[in-house]
Amino acid sequence: MPQKEKENALNEIRLLASIESDFIISYKEAFLDHASSTLCLVLEFAESGDLLKQITDRQKRNQYYSEDSLWKALTQLTLGLKALHSNKILH
Repeated sequence: MPQKEKENALNEIRLLASIESDFIISYKEAFLDHASSTLCLVLEFAESGDLLKQITDRQKRNQYYSEDSLWKALTQLTLGLKALHSNKILH
């Protein structure tokens, strides 16, 4: 990995570690897997998986979200963005 990419990755890790919000998956630790030269991040466990997985699963089953579920997800996404913005992080 070029030096600039390493610096960018470390900066992102520092940012992740500094954010505390119920609406953002929390950072636990990071390590480098030397065998594969991969930077690994350990994050809080998300029981339901990520949003893309949930959407994909519903598409496969031809199921739709209820309006209440959509409003709840939109509210949580907005509060997560608000937490980032209050820390002067644009995403």
